[in-house]
Amino acid sequence: MVSCLLMDADERPLVWRLHRWQPELIQVAGDPLLAKASSLVKLRIQAGQEFLIRSDGHTIAEVNAFLASPRMRNRAAGTRDKYGRGIGVWLGYLDAVGRHWSEASPQDVGAFKFWRMTDRANPRRVAGASVLDNLTAISCFYEWAGPRTAVVNPVIRDVMRRGPRSDRPAGFEATPHVVRDRDVKWLDPSGYALWRDVGLRGLDRGGREIERWRGRNGQRDCAFADGLYGTGLRLTEWASVLLAELPDDHAGRGYFTCWLASACAKNGRGRRYWMPRQVLADVLGYVEAERAASVRRARRAGRYEQLTEVVLLTRVLGRRRAELVKADGSVTVVSLDALDPAARARIMLRTSAGLEPAALWLNEDGLPREPHGWQHTFDTVNERLARAGLTGVRATAHMLRHSFALRWFAVGRLLYEQRFAHLDAEELRDFRAQFGDTWYLLQTLLGHADVATTMNVYLEPFRDLDIALLIEHAHGETMASLIAEMFGAHPQVITAAAEVEAAR
Repeated sequence: MVSCLLMDADERPLVWRLHRWQPELIQVAGDPLLAKASSLVKLRIQAGQEFLIRSDGHTIAEVNAFLASPRMRNRAAGTRDKYGRGIGVWLGYLDAVGRHWSEASPQDVGAFKFWRMTDRANPRRVAGASVLDNLTAISCFYEWAGPRTAVVNPVIRDVMRRGPRSDRPAGFEATPHVVRDRDVKWLDPSGYALWRDVGLRGLDRGGREIERWRGRNGQRDCAFADGLYGTGLRLTEWASVLLAELPDDHAGRGYFTCWLASACAKNGRGRRYWMPRQVLADVLGYVEAERAASVRRARRAGRYEQLTEVVLLTRVLGRRRAELVKADGSVTVVSLDALDPAARARIMLRTSAGLEPAALWLNEDGLPREPHGWQHTFDTVNERLARAGLTGVRATAHMLRHSFALRWFAVGRLLYEQRFAHLDAEELRDFRAQFGDTWYLLQTLLGHADVATTMNVYLEPFRDLDIALLIEHAHGETMASLIAEMFGAHPQVITAAAEVEAAR
């Protein structure tokens, strides 16, 4: 059990946080903590490189050297982020139990697993999949550090497997028995609306505005959450969209076909996705109001002029090609698909009013919001709902993606019952053989490389429902009523009526 935490001089817990090395932002923000990280320069950390620093300014040279190593630089941005945060959680745990990172043992790993998943003293217990991600990151670090520091990897692997996959490394001894969380939750439309309205909009359980509501960035956060729920994109994917990639609004259109850049998609799989018009309207409302206000604040503070290593986006050409102008005046044309999240954060636009970021999502200071910043937003909302007595209503960004899949799943069943009820079993098999079934259409919507992921992870409890096709429209009162009727009694679906009643 974790019985104590390291404290700073003001009796606040010391925590490890992942940052990206951006020297110009240290000057802009005047952050004393980041200023202490100037010693990281000797590790030859490049701009945009991740590093870990404790809240008292303490760093571990070996850890940050690992994050800056070619082994990590060649990984996708999402993987680097996941590894960095996993190692940060591990270091925080070791601080709490008084163990140096180089002295950690397999017993410490087992205790870490217990604390992460089971220990009631930990208010933020996680599922087996998160623990496995942590173990993978920790093991990767120690495997890298071992030959350089003579430190033994405390994450022990099982005996190598035999058989057709014997060439692959075995799993870890500490791997949770249930890696996939069998208690995954989905939100139906009413459950999602309750989570958003109470947590982000400042309404009470009856839909009334709360007096003296102090929520900030509500318009931005609601538009972001609605986008996740409405498009099914992953958090990093939706967080990396540029202003130039938003579709033009057209009255009468229910959905807009958009393109996700390959460099921002998981495994580099760029693809089409579909944005509901209401999501686009909310995003454009944010652009014209809260986002514009944050840009004005940044201009008044002179933040944009102090940034270095930025490029100007002058125009978007055909086939999604961007014309960029560097600081030395040189012009280059690159594909939007090749711009990863880090590159996008450095792109600026020059308007008649002055400079502004090309990134869609901004912090209050007018600078691009990093994807991991949204995790804090979800944590804050969940804590707010718990204080309101709605302990059964919580969400993560990935839960909204799962819930997107559930909504379309319900649409498919409705369409199947209405349009294909006249087919006998043999005719239905022929139809599926020729046109495919719902699972493959859901695979397309979610961007999965393997349909088994769609079937076994996202909607496994509902896979026995016999459906055959998805349709475009999946919003409105009819759909909300359908999902409530189909899944309202399911223990893993969060619906507003049940949660409000339970909170009384």
